[in-house]
Amino acid sequence: MSTLGIAVIGTGKMGADHVRRIGRTVGGARVVAVADPDGDRAGRVAAELDGAGAYTDPAAALAAPGVEAVLIASPGPAHEEAVLHALERRLPVLCEKPLTPDAAGALRIVEAEQRLGRRLVQVGFMRRHDAEYEELKQLLDAGGIGRPLFLHCRHRNASSPAFFTSDMLISDSVVHEVDAARWLLGQEVTAVSVLSPTPSSAAPEGLRDPRLVLLETSGGTVVDVEIFVNCGFGYQVQCEAVGESGSARIGDGHAMVVQGAGRWGGEIAQDFTVRFAEAYDRQLRRWVTAAGHGRVAGADAWDGYAAAAVSEAGLAAARSGVRTPVELVERPPLYR
Repeated sequence: MSTLGIAVIGTGKMGADHVRRIGRTVGGARVVAVADPDGDRAGRVAAELDGAGAYTDPAAALAAPGVEAVLIASPGPAHEEAVLHALERRLPVLCEKPLTPDAAGALRIVEAEQRLGRRLVQVGFMRRHDAEYEELKQLLDAGGIGRPLFLHCRHRNASSPAFFTSDMLISDSVVHEVDAARWLLGQEVTAVSVLSPTPSSAAPEGLRDPRLVLLETSGGTVVDVEIFVNCGFGYQVQCEAVGESGSARIGDGHAMVVQGAGRWGGEIAQDFTVRFAEAYDRQLRRWVTAAGHGRVAGADAWDGYAAAAVSEAGLAAARSGVRTPVELVERPPLYR
């Protein structure tokens, strides 16, 4: 089996983590080019790799010798241009979420793929590759708890970075629950409502944290998402499905529990790279294998578009305080 040559666009926290994973935990691939507007940072990352080139222009990295696939981990506003460049070269793409910050940009990517007549873009919604989420998906698909009535979701971070905005609670955080709900249920989200309590005293000034996001689906399931990015105690992602004949919950994080001195407890992950470490590994392995065979092994461009459209409706609902319908174009044949 040949080794897949990958260009990594963006060498910040996520990009550097992906470079490390490709080098240490993913077989059959190697990074041959990296790109970042910060040339010094790109150079430092490339210096740790055998023979990789460093670039400040993503297009130059895609044109580098040996590039056969692209992993995009740059900020969201830069995704569309990089993905379209990759599609022009017919290169398989793994693009970190969001595919684009806006539904119109994501739709342009969908249309570009349709013109090619093949799916090359995979979106980095890594929860689809988490063992617990996969188990819950199998249970729901098999009708193990009957028709799903509710999904109760909690998404908590210990603290938010300085650049985090109220909009990003929905567009960068709840978007994971949007994709997970669509995938778990096999349904589209049709409307969004957002409720905001008095902000937590731990939230930076001006940040509307936490929030409760309600999603209605085409199959009649109601999904509620608590998003709380300054909870203070750790990183938690939990989901409970309630069906007509039972319920199932994931994300409790039950590892070792210690009892002593009248107390009991365990550890709570402090970061998403810890909680979903294996999911990131599994996602990359599956993508590398699929890319080598011209396939997609996860969320595709249509999923990225649908998530962006739901996020836009969620942002509108947060600003207006009014339930907001989600507007989607008809799903093209390529994605059916």
